[in-house]
Amino acid sequence: MASVEFLVKLRDAALMMADAANEYLERLAPKDEKHNWDPNKIPWKEAQGTRGLYDRSEEVDNLQFKAMVKDLAAHKGKLSRDGYFYWLFQSGSVVGRKKRS
Repeated sequence: MASVEFLVKLRDAALMMADAANEYLERLAPKDEKHNWDPNKIPWKEAQGTRGLYDRSEEVDNLQFKAMVKDLAAHKGKLSRDGYFYWLFQSGSVVGRKKRS
């Protein structure tokens, strides 16, 4: 039983290190980086997921949405921007976002 507890603690520590490294790398990104999509021009609907409330969009005819999906695809389906975490669902036509805490 002790080895399971150790592995759980080790896994949690590794996740914390990965999160810290990602946050640090995001802070190192150039601040004048221009994004080619504006999340405020994309219609979002509130949805309930297994991890709580999040915003969801599937406006495939919206040019801003298309640019966001392309950007997400270039970042392996996940990215953080302006205090939000964005992810691309497996279908490739739905995007979720959640405010980072």
